[in-house]
Amino acid sequence: MTRVLVVHHDLAIGDQEADSLRRAGYEVEQCQGPIGGAPCPVIAGRTCPAADRADVLVYDVWATGESDGGQKLIEGLRELYPDVPVVLTAPGMELDWVETSGPHRVVPLVGPPTAARLGEAIKRAFSAVEEREPADLIGVPPS
Repeated sequence: MTRVLVVHHDLAIGDQEADSLRRAGYEVEQCQGPIGGAPCPVIAGRTCPAADRADVLVYDVWATGESDGGQKLIEGLRELYPDVPVVLTAPGMELDWVETSGPHRVVPLVGPPTAARLGEAIKRAFSAVEEREPADLIGVPPS
């Protein structure tokens, strides 16, 4: 069973995402991220036990409470977990810092994170990881 870590600053929306993914057959763990009260190890440059257990990461662009903090968090995730797919949910706007290629690439999901849209984004995220060159998977630039 595919394990998903859902990180969302809004507990109610995070619950909805997690419930829809569970109904779709995923094993889901949730976290409120850096604004949830506990220090975020990724922001500090350390691995996260919840992310360590996940096959795919579904993060809210506002997980830190601000867009710039979200960028730092996503860049940290991509550095620490280059071979784990990342879906980045955004409520209604695309941000100019979101990368869809390169080492900090994510699969953006803009708009309502319905069950069908989350499932499709997760599939695209897995495909994006599989399509990368093996050197990219370990963080080594292609020669």
